[in-house]
This record gives sequence, C-alpha cells and structure tokens, in this order.
Amino acid sequence: MSEKIPPRLSENAHRELREGEKYVPLLDPAKKYSEVTPYSVAMGIVMVILFSAAAAYLGLKVGQVFEAAIPIAIIAVGMTSALKKNDSLAQNVIIQSIGGCSGAVVAGAIFTLPAIYILGVEVNYWQMVLSSLLGGILGILFLIPFRKYFVQEMHGKYPFPEATATTQVLVSGEGGGKSAKTLIAAGLVGGLYDFAVASFGTWAETISTTVTRWGAAVADKAKLVLKMNTGAAVLGLGYIIGLKYAFIICCGSLLVWLVILPLMNLIWGADVIDLMGTGVTATIGQMSPEQIFKDYARHIGIGGIATAGVIGIIKSFGVIKSAASLAVSEFKRKGSSADGEAPRTERDIPMKTLVFGVVIALIAIFAFFAFGGVVNNVWQALVGLVIVAVVSFLFTTVAANAIAIVGSNPVSGMTLMTLIIASLVLVAVGLKGNTGMAAALVIGGVVCTALSVAGSFITDLKIGYWVGSTPRKQEGWKFLGVAVSALTVCGVMLVLNKTYGFTGDNALVAPQANAMAAVIQPMFSGGGAPWLLYGIGAAIALVLNFCKVPALPFALGMFIPIDLNLPLLVGGAISWWVGSRSKDAAVNAARQEKGTLIASGFIAGGALMGVVSAILRFANVDLFLTEWNARFGEAVAIVPFIAIIAYMMYSSMKTDK
Repeated sequence: MSEKIPPRLSENAHRELREGEKYVPLLDPAKKYSEVTPYSVAMGIVMVILFSAAAAYLGLKVGQVFEAAIPIAIIAVGMTSALKKNDSLAQNVIIQSIGGCSGAVVAGAIFTLPAIYILGVEVNYWQMVLSSLLGGILGILFLIPFRKYFVQEMHGKYPFPEATATTQVLVSGEGGGKSAKTLIAAGLVGGLYDFAVASFGTWAETISTTVTRWGAAVADKAKLVLKMNTGAAVLGLGYIIGLKYAFIICCGSLLVWLVILPLMNLIWGADVIDLMGTGVTATIGQMSPEQIFKDYARHIGIGGIATAGVIGIIKSFGVIKSAASLAVSEFKRKGSSADGEAPRTERDIPMKTLVFGVVIALIAIFAFFAFGGVVNNVWQALVGLVIVAVVSFLFTTVAANAIAIVGSNPVSGMTLMTLIIASLVLVAVGLKGNTGMAAALVIGGVVCTALSVAGSFITDLKIGYWVGSTPRKQEGWKFLGVAVSALTVCGVMLVLNKTYGFTGDNALVAPQANAMAAVIQPMFSGGGAPWLLYGIGAAIALVLNFCKVPALPFALGMFIPIDLNLPLLVGGAISWWVGSRSKDAAVNAARQEKGTLIASGFIAGGALMGVVSAILRFANVDLFLTEWNARFGEAVAIVPFIAIIAYMMYSSMKTDK
C-alpha cells in the first residue's frame, strides 16, 4: 500500500503528555505496512557488514567508535527514494534497526577482546564470536520487557538525542518540504565543518586553556585546565539533550576538573600512588591533568555510575516486578496472548517466548564457558554464568537510561567494574594466570556486548515508537543483525591483529582494551582495584540522590572527558534561548522544533563525514595539515565555532507559527 505520510511528528512527540492525551505515531496503528521485506532485510545485512567493519577498524585504530544509526538512516532514505519504493518509512526503520547493531556489537567487542592479544593469552575466533553473539542476544532479551516503560511511560521525560536525530532523518526524507531542506542544509554545514576538522585539521578539534602561557602554567602547576570540543555534532547533541541535563552533566565534569584534580595535586602532589599495583612510578605532580583524570579521577565516575545504576534499579523495582509478574501471568494464561489483541504498535515478542529465550541463552552461555575452553570446570562456569546474568540484567536499565538521557552509553565504565568483580570472584574460585585472564575477558566481553546492544536497542525502539513501527518485528530481526555483526567484527579483529598487532611499534591503539588489560593483569598477579576512588564516586552519587539531583547524568559527567561535556552545555543553552524568546508559546515551540532539525542535521552530517574520514584513514590518505594545526589550530578554532553557534541560533529563530 502507499499513502501520504505526514511531513513531521506530532507536536507532543517530545514533551510530556497531558492527562488523557495520547501520542499518535506517523504510521496508523490500525493499518498494516510492508516493514519486513526481502529488500529491507538484505539492505540491513549489507549495512551491518559495512559499518561493523568500518567501526571496528576506526575504534581499534584511533579509539573512537562512531554511531552508525544516523549514516545508515541517511543511506536508507536515499536508496528507497532512488528506487521509488512504497512504504519506505516502515522499511527504513527495519534497515536502520538491523544495521544499527554494528556500532553496538563493535563497542562490546573492541573494548574487551583485543586485551586477549595484548596480554598474550589464547582465545580462538569462535570463542570471540560466541562472546559477542551471546552477549548481544542477552542484551536484546533483557531489554524488551522494559520497552514500554522507557518509550511509552517515560514519553517526553527523556530527550533521546540520538533517536531524535535519526527519526528526523527518516521522517524528513519521507515527507520532503521545508523540514527536509532544513535538515539537508544543516547536515551539509555540520558535515563539512566536522570534515574540515577531522580530515584536514583546518582548525583544532579541541580548544584548551593551555593554548595561552598562563593557562599552560596553571595546568602544569595546579593541574587546572578546561577543554572544549568544537565539533558541530557534539553541539547538536547538546541542543537535543537540553539545558537541564547538559547542566547536570557539566557539573559532574567541573567537580572533577576544577576541584578534584587540583585537590589531588595539592594533597598528594609529591606522592606516588599505585592503587592497583600496576607499577606506577610517576608522582601526581609529574602527571598532566589528563593523565590524573585517566588513571585516578575517572574511577570516581565509574563508582558514581555503578551506584547511580543501583539506585536506579531500586527505584525502578516496580517496573522489574511488573515485568516479572507479566511473565508469570502469561505462563498461567491459556490460549493466545492478550498482547495479540493490542494495537500493532504495542505488540512485543510475547513474554513467554522471552523467558524461554533467556533460559536458552543462559544455558548456551553456561555450555560455552564449561565446554568451550573458557574455564577449567563446571563450577567455575556456573560462577561465570551468575556474574553475566546478574550484571547484565541489573545494568541493562542503566545502559538504556544513559542512552535516553545523553545519547552516550557508559559501557566501558560498567564493563571495567564487571571485569574487576569477575576477576575477584574467579581468583577466589581458583582461576589464575593466563587462563583466569582469558576467562575474565570473555566474561567481560559477554557483559559488555549485552549492555552495549541493550543501550543501542532502546534507541531503535524509540524511533519505532515515534514512527509507528511494529515492535515485535524490530525485536525479532535485531537478532539477525547481532549475529552478522559478531561474525564480521571478530573477523576484522583477527585480520587487524595479524596485519598491525596490538602490541609493539606501529600497533593499533585499542585504548579501552589496553585499559581493561591494565586493570585485570595485576588482579591475577596479587594486585587490587581502586576501591577508595569507587567509594568516593559512590558517596557522591548517594549525596546527589539525597538532594534529589539525578545522579546518573552527574556521574556520566565525571566519567566522560570534559571536552565532550562543555559543548553540551553550550548546545543546551542555545536550546533554552531559542525556545524562550517569544511571549507566544506556539512561536517558541516552532523555533524549538526547527532548532531540533538543525541539531539533528549537525549530528547526521558529522556522523556521515566521520565514516568518510575513517575510509580515508583506512586508505592511508593523509590530508591533515599537521604543522598548521599545531601552530594555529586552537586560535583559529574559536572563530568557526562561534560562527556555527550563530548559524544555529539565527536559523532556529527565523521561523514563526
């Protein structure tokens, strides 16, 4: 069938619903659409292979994993438009959902599994594939019961920045008109802007107070420094997140960078502090602020995230309880599920099927651990299974919450915590040396992929909710995307290890995997974990919760580098300014919506050109103006950054009712 799709989402798509009000998606819940077709599935598979390979290479080469959802959405819109396909919006959601597995599985794999090569332990290709595959499957299964809570019950309470941008791409491509032109124009501006930075180094990607002599002296002596990313995509992300959450995130960052780092230098500047037994020889005073943040202060953020996650789990106990009650009631119910009588847009995979799926997945994980060469005996396999099941289930909601608020999943922090717990437990049950490290990394890989996929999947489901897709179809075909991505990512990792290696000269950077290796190696050799720093983060999260300040975004600010947080505050401030200048609420709403389109264009353009930059790097095409960037990059960067802020403000205000 073919019908005219409305050119924009309903005006209540991004705000909390009033009592008795309902959100109406673009696709009529009472009608059927061609969502899953040979074309949409084939395109989804092609996208997941291409972007899994690209994201794996870039993540291991430079430590940055780009999110593939937006570039895939752009390609899907372009292809369906060129082929003049009917029901293209419904099919494009499926293409994006399958293809979007790439970034999630890549993050889960490359944050942990390269550490296997770094530590010189023995794990084969199929063990790595199973680690990613089973983790991804578990992440999907654990998230589905929470879909209605996050995408329906919390409608308008979370900004969902990445889902917002991707939905704008899909809807504008379908509807055309002024919205599409605004999005395309902003995408070109943001894409060319970020491309000039990443590929040519025309100006610096980050500006810092160290660009001046006094700033460099203060950073060296007092460990006091401020840094800000000048990218268009990050600015757009801040606009969509909004001033409230951007401010809370930045408060976490400013606490670490303006208070904790200088305080550590003041108190322990002449001391060598080796909390993990890794053989640190430099004093705090000899380290740069960035090094102190990486080796010490960031662990405070990890402790805060973990505690905020536990608080969130306790607060959402009712949601967990209702999901469990639904599972029990479905097992008792005879005949068809009541879900089958619900509108098309509210039908999930039946709870009974989910429970069986979780049981089968856990049995498969146990068999993998026990008989796949991961651990030495059944008892150790059972311990590993308990770690995976408990941590994955509890932190699934944390990952989804983080994505819903800031569009960034703190999966590396949660995985680091998982590795520490796993290492302590595995050592206690007799696993030591290389076997213990390999087991911990494989277990960590399962959990990391589960949390990464869960966080990514909530974005897909929110997109489907706004558009009007059938959740059950998104959920069912997500498993295929995870399987294809796991096979691709681990294959690419194998090739890259043989080509470049992860140790020695000219080796791949793999910063997250190196961090994981550095943490677990001493633990299997008698070292420890930075419990003091985790405890400080936990205490901060508890105080924030007592003061009724959202602890998770604050803790994310402590964990994510400050240069990525300050532009969020700038973007959030622009969003507030644009939406509050007029006395007419309708005018403010129209300006806010146009600003969201422009911000989405910035994110889309930056993401797409990030892929182009990755391809150029892969082809060893060096266009970077190294000497120019080193001498003038930071000074020059201020001018285009102010210009792109002015463009966003002026273009957003240039509208009325």
